[in-house]
Amino acid sequence: MRRRRFVQLGAGAMTALALPPRSARAAASDAVTYTLTATRTKLAPAPGIAFDALSYNGTVPGPILRVTSGQRLVVKYVNGADVETAVHWHGCILPNAMDGAAGVTQHAVPPGGTFHYEFDAGPAGTRWYHDHAGKMGLTRGLFGMLIIEDPRDEKADAEFALVFHDVPKMDTYMTAMSGTSNAPMMDPSGSPEILGMKSDDKMGDEVAFSAHLINGAAYPATASLKVKVGQKVRLRILNANPTQTRYVRLAGHRLLVTHGDGNRLAQPLEVDALRIGVAERYDAWFEVTQPGAWLLQGISADPLAFQQAAVVYTEGMEHASPAGSSQSLQGVDYFTYEKAAGIASTPLDKTAQIHKAFVLDGGQYGSSAWTINGKSYPHTEKIDVTRGDRVLVTFTNKTDMDHPMHLHGHTFDIVEIDGKALMRPLVKDISLVSSNGGTLTWRFDATSPAGRWLLHCHNDIHMMDGMMTEVVYRD
Repeated sequence: MRRRRFVQLGAGAMTALALPPRSARAAASDAVTYTLTATRTKLAPAPGIAFDALSYNGTVPGPILRVTSGQRLVVKYVNGADVETAVHWHGCILPNAMDGAAGVTQHAVPPGGTFHYEFDAGPAGTRWYHDHAGKMGLTRGLFGMLIIEDPRDEKADAEFALVFHDVPKMDTYMTAMSGTSNAPMMDPSGSPEILGMKSDDKMGDEVAFSAHLINGAAYPATASLKVKVGQKVRLRILNANPTQTRYVRLAGHRLLVTHGDGNRLAQPLEVDALRIGVAERYDAWFEVTQPGAWLLQGISADPLAFQQAAVVYTEGMEHASPAGSSQSLQGVDYFTYEKAAGIASTPLDKTAQIHKAFVLDGGQYGSSAWTINGKSYPHTEKIDVTRGDRVLVTFTNKTDMDHPMHLHGHTFDIVEIDGKALMRPLVKDISLVSSNGGTLTWRFDATSPAGRWLLHCHNDIHMMDGMMTEVVYRD
């Protein structure tokens, strides 16, 4: 057995987008250790924008944490903020006590307190970490990307990590919590969000933003992505916005999607643009076939949307005017679960020990209640499992907006959408359930460590207003 070794790694800012290969020493070590410190930070990503943020190690987003699948991840967490916090390791399968859900798997870390997180890193893929203490830490900046590298992956010629996030107007955030916000929708024309709206819909849970960012900066101050002709480039993209779906497009290129939420797709899918729900991640590749400069950008109806962009350029094109994309999805081939998975010709095999039907409802204008089967957490119906159970959960969304539903401590297969079985189940840890009667079915096996695992909408407003339940192991 190798002598147990630790590699202590520093925490650089996210402005360094490129991901160099990890050193041989770091890759060969048994464990990788980090220190994360939450602090108050003034975020000033664009002229005239100043935000009282919370940060990990002084940056928003926090540092990229990198380990290899199977290595031990050791994190000393120090809460230097003035509110209670906790760190949730989103997408990881880990001991329940390490999950970081304050009030469920651990006590919140008080101001000045510390907590020791330690677990074997897995599954491999693009994961992330963020606050989960219910004090708006995620909204104010406590998030970062966690990359658990898979030695089996194809090697990219260049690789970049991009966190799409935003600066919220906190007054609209508070009115959204009470269901009385007047902030406008900012989804692009041609999107499902706009097409699904009814003429008499009155939204009360929208949040307004003063800046849209990539890795802590707004265009044109975002770091550029330098590439070379002939390279195959990998993008790891996270949507860390607390409430909004994002559409991402690279002008002049198609994107080959290989992973969803860090999990390998059974069959890669080439698209014009990504549709990324709250907390979703996609790994997408493109090939540089000619010299040029292009915008990688968020597509949105918000007039600030142009700020959420970064320039991709080849050598010698640093000062060229970059090609952009339309702020509409009309005629754009964007990623969907159905395209990635295909529709099966036979019905879904519904063999399982446990079947649950959850109706997602609530959120009427002026209401602060978002519900599952008519109840708000902690009064929602739980899913009680015994180790080895197969579980089918079918969501029916009766509200007028999509819900990004997330299960802690597990991955699941999306196996059915709107009554149609999928040909190639999608392995995910979060998935959008379509509005206005849309249905979606998960299948998962109860093989994770015992404990209480949250299942909730990752729209921060909806989660805090009650759209949450638990998977509870009887053993």
